[in-house]
Amino acid sequence: MATAIRLARRGSKKHPTYRIVVADSRRARDGRFIETIGYYNPQNDPSVIEVDETKAKQWLECGAQPSDTVRKLLSLKGIV
Repeated sequence: MATAIRLARRGSKKHPTYRIVVADSRRARDGRFIETIGYYNPQNDPSVIEVDETKAKQWLECGAQPSDTVRKLLSLKGIV
């Protein structure tokens, strides 16, 4: 099973918030996921990024591939 760390959109129309989730790469963007490891709220100034570092590192060691956006968020937090 190929796993991906990516964003799942939540929130209302034109006011998005995102969960950072680990999911099977073949699933839909907002479909079933394995685990939630954090959230991202771009609406605040500055943006709020919360990530569980231990879970993120564990999934990266297991071979989960982060999306481009999640890779940037993880690098801002100093995880990647």
